[in-house]
Amino acid sequence: MTDSPDALDHAPDRPLLRLLSGRDRRVKGGHPWAYSNEIAMTPAARALPAGTPIRLEGDDGAKYGTWLFNPHSLIAARFLSPHPGVVLDKRFFRGRLADCLALRDRLVGAPYYRLVHAEADRLPGLVIDRYDDVLALQANSAGMELATPLLVAALRDLIGPRAIVARNDAGTRKLEGLATESRLLLGEDATARVKEGGLDFSIDLLSGQKTGWFFDQRDNRLRVAALSRGATVLDAFCHTGGFGLLAAAAGAAQVTLLDRSEHALALAMDTAQRHGFGDRVSAVKGEAMETLERMLGEGQRFEVVVADPPAFAKARKDQPVAMKAYARLARMAAGLVAPGGILFIASCSHHVSPGDFTDAVAHGISRTRRPARLLATTGAGPDHPVHPLLPESAYLKGLLFHLPE
Repeated sequence: MTDSPDALDHAPDRPLLRLLSGRDRRVKGGHPWAYSNEIAMTPAARALPAGTPIRLEGDDGAKYGTWLFNPHSLIAARFLSPHPGVVLDKRFFRGRLADCLALRDRLVGAPYYRLVHAEADRLPGLVIDRYDDVLALQANSAGMELATPLLVAALRDLIGPRAIVARNDAGTRKLEGLATESRLLLGEDATARVKEGGLDFSIDLLSGQKTGWFFDQRDNRLRVAALSRGATVLDAFCHTGGFGLLAAAAGAAQVTLLDRSEHALALAMDTAQRHGFGDRVSAVKGEAMETLERMLGEGQRFEVVVADPPAFAKARKDQPVAMKAYARLARMAAGLVAPGGILFIASCSHHVSPGDFTDAVAHGISRTRRPARLLATTGAGPDHPVHPLLPESAYLKGLLFHLPE
């Protein structure tokens, strides 16, 4: 890694950009984004490097503080601080990260959590997950990309991590004009473990999914595990087996893990063997939708079924197709639930609203002509806070059903 700069810029020289007349309503109301059609995109503004800190003002001179600007993105400016002259150095980022650290230690306790959740944590576009002394960092905005050396330096001061891994492979980086990559920013070993529900999971931070582990489902995994004692369990789209292995630890009679990744299944089975219940866990490699359809045709049934797929709607235009996919998934998953059993189904597509997701799942279940009770509507854990003016950042939606006899 290159030497860290002293600061992102020099505050006295910070460029001034203005909102267009009549286009300041959202920013004035506290929204943390300013779109490109709301800002006076002068030739000088268009020439600024992506990620440049700017001062943003209304056409009436109202001051809106310091923002991170990207002339190449629809989200042209992201709010960072109400102070137009704030110094964006290691001290600034250490303060923001220290606030995140204190809140997570209060909310979770053990050092396994989402440490930074973007705009809600006042670090726009930044995601950091913590695995004790290893961190996974994902910079999804040009401003956080530029700030990464300062962030790494601040994290070294606060946590002293053994390793920091850049998981900069999210598709949203392309919207910011950023390349995708996964690499070590600090240290030499990216191996890590996560402890949850009394289990110690093996994870792969360089080649696993997203930032290595889905902390957002922590509370939902514990809820499902509590309903799984003595039951047969199917964990579809299981990745490294979070739902299924916690169910096994809670006393499930038999757990079937289903995923298309042989590597993820191997990690899951390693965890099962290390904890002494490998004989009650089996792995099935295959495309989940196709395999679920086959299982349904074979008449297989499970007393607890979990369906936690990747996002079906990657963009707003995908929403109609995603609705059909969620309905189909719900039909198959509900059909695999034994009479009197439990179904948990989730969506992580932020382009799909909670109401639309519930409607699609209800339609899918209705096609099985079985009664259903909705026991709980859930979301991500509290270490994934939501900015109150960005409801789309409440991306995770979970539905827990009982399907009576």
